Amino acid sequence: MSTPAFDTPEQYEDEVTGWWRTGISRIRPGEILLRGYPVEQLIGQVSFVDMVWLMLREQRPTEAQRRLLEAALVSAVDHGPQAPSIAAARMAATCGVGLNNAVATGVNLLGDVHGGAGQQCMELLAGLEDEISGGADPDSAAERIVAEHRNARRPVPGFGHRFHPRDPRRDPLLALAGEAAEAGEISGRALRAGTALEAALARGRSRPVPMNIDGATAIIYRELGFAAELGRGLFVLSRSVGILSHAWEEKSAGTRIKGPLPRPLLAAYEGEPRRDLA
Repeated sequence: MSTPAFDTPEQYEDEVTGWWRTGISRIRPGEILLRGYPVEQLIGQVSFVDMVWLMLREQRPTEAQRRLLEAALVSAVDHGPQAPSIAAARMAATCGVGLNNAVATGVNLLGDVHGGAGQQCMELLAGLEDEISGGADPDSAAERIVAEHRNARRPVPGFGHRFHPRDPRRDPLLALAGEAAEAGEISGRALRAGTALEAALARGRSRPVPMNIDGATAIIYRELGFAAELGRGLFVLSRSVGILSHAWEEKSAGTRIKGPLPRPLLAAYEGEPRRDLA
C-alpha cells in the first residue's frame, strides 16, 4: 500500500482531520456546535423533537413540521410486552446485564419483520405517489398494487394488525395529516396514496383491512420529506423510549432470569420419546 505524499504540513493535517469529515457537529475546547448552533443557545430553547429535526434535516422545523413529527414519534413509543422487542428487553434486564445492554437487545430485534413495515410502506407510497402524479387514477393504481400483493401472497405493509381490529393510532395521525394538507402545510400526496390503498384493500371484503401505525407514520414521514430508511430510524428512536421504560421496570422488580414462559410451564416437545442407549 503506497503512502500518500504531502507537500505541506497543512495538507497532512487536512487529510487527518478530514477522515471523519462531518457537517453535523464541531467540537473544540469550550465549544460545541450542532448544525452551526452553539449548544448553550439550544439548551432550554428548543425541544427534543426540534433537535431530532435539526440533526437530520440541518434546519429548525416549522410549527407544522414539529407538530407532525412529534405526533408520529409519540404514537409509536410502546406496544406492550407482547411486542418481541420489548419482551426481549425485559428478559435481558433479568439476566444481570446493564440497562444499556437490555435496551440494545430490544432495539436489535427491530428488523424487516418487526419494525420494518413503516419503511416498506414508505417505499410503496413513493411509487404510488409517482404514478398518481403521472396521471394515473389513484383508485385504479391502488387496486393494481393490492392485487399484485394478494397474488404473491404478500401483505401490504402498513395495513392490518394482528391485535387491533382498528389501530387506535390511525385516526388521530391521519386527522393531523389531513388538517395540515388542508392548510397547505404538506402536499397531501402521501395521504392520498395511503387512503387509496386502504380503500382498495377494503373493497370486496366483509371486514376491512385498516391502516396500522406503520402506515399512518409512513404517510407522515413521507409528507415531511424523510427518506424511507430514516422512517425506520425514527421508529427505532420512538420505540426505544418504550423499550427503556419496560427494561427499567423489569430490572427494578428484581426478578432473576425471567424466561419467555412462566416457570410452571414448559415449551412443548415434539421430538423422539425418551430412549436409552443400548
